[in-house]
Amino acid sequence: MELRTGVSKQDIREQIWDYMESRNLADFPWPVHHRIPNFKGASRAAEHLPRLQAFTMARTIKVNPDAPQTNARFFVLDSKKTLLVPTPRLRMGLFNKITPPPGATKDVLRKCATSQGVRNYSTPVGLDSRVLVDLVVVGSVAVSEKGWRIGKGEGYADLEYAMMVSMGAVGPETPVVTIVHDCQVIDIPEALLEDHDLTVDYILTPTRVIATGCERPKPTGILWSKISWEVMGKIPVLQSLRHREKQAGKDVTLRDEPRRLLGASSQQPAHLSAVRGPRDPPLPEPCPAQGEDGPTGTVCVGNLPRDARVSELKRALRELGAVPQRLTWQGPRGRALLHYQAPASAQQAVSRLQGLRLGAATLTVALARRQRASDLPGGRVQEPQPDCRPAVADL
Repeated sequence: MELRTGVSKQDIREQIWDYMESRNLADFPWPVHHRIPNFKGASRAAEHLPRLQAFTMARTIKVNPDAPQTNARFFVLDSKKTLLVPTPRLRMGLFNKITPPPGATKDVLRKCATSQGVRNYSTPVGLDSRVLVDLVVVGSVAVSEKGWRIGKGEGYADLEYAMMVSMGAVGPETPVVTIVHDCQVIDIPEALLEDHDLTVDYILTPTRVIATGCERPKPTGILWSKISWEVMGKIPVLQSLRHREKQAGKDVTLRDEPRRLLGASSQQPAHLSAVRGPRDPPLPEPCPAQGEDGPTGTVCVGNLPRDARVSELKRALRELGAVPQRLTWQGPRGRALLHYQAPASAQQAVSRLQGLRLGAATLTVALARRQRASDLPGGRVQEPQPDCRPAVADL
């Protein structure tokens, strides 16, 4: 398709969205505006993926959660490869590993590849997982044959990639694939590209496989100067990464954070002392970790805000599918204990609740520690007991 004059990234997005809807190329969900657009022929375009050598060689593949990539996620699962899917808007961490049930048929795998399946069969992948991603599949609103890409405008794909770089999960040679309709492959002015923009190595359409040969460098990490305090507040895992990079001595000054004056010191007059920006979001205090005496069926949720209510936590547990048999509320101590029937259920709850927030606070979630046998009369091992008699609230 030909672009109108006065092109900006947003102009290109609007023209692509309008064109797809006016030509009846778009598919559910509608409207496609402000989305990675789903399109008729998306499943056929994804059929090229298993034929790529990069796919054949890959063990772990990250695929974005949008509708046009549903068939791509199925092919990863059907090929017995590890599938990682970013959490929506990165609210609950960076990405989840999709684990189908044992003996899953192709029909079950197709369900696992849907958005509902991603929610039902996923476990979070933590920052310390040392995961290595061999292939990245992203969505696009527009892409050029040179490998230059435009997303929907929120920057999540670019940020996800930069965060994976910071984790050591991807490197400069990790191939990136996008799956789009033929009409989404257009000329994009190079002047529109920025340092944080992710480029692609392969473009799959219903009719073509395009090897871009793109030589433009991909992002080498998180550009903190592009990130605002508002974004930091919405993405807990980004806060953790920033803390790590700050501890490593990197410049993590945010876009709207004043830099410290050069040469400032504590001995200087007040009017020359360091300019202070907003405080870093506080790191949550950890719950007690699982001890050495084996798994436990109790989950400790910590760092509860002083004004938090048990009803708020119960609502969040229901929404995330992590309802316990009973809940022990210890609001004055800033925590709650969730009691599950089996250790496996508790472990699943820990996975689903990672990154949970109440108000402005990011809660800590971990399996509660069993008390050591030597600490208890008669040498018995039991679930941890609070120091004071708790109030028990049934869900």
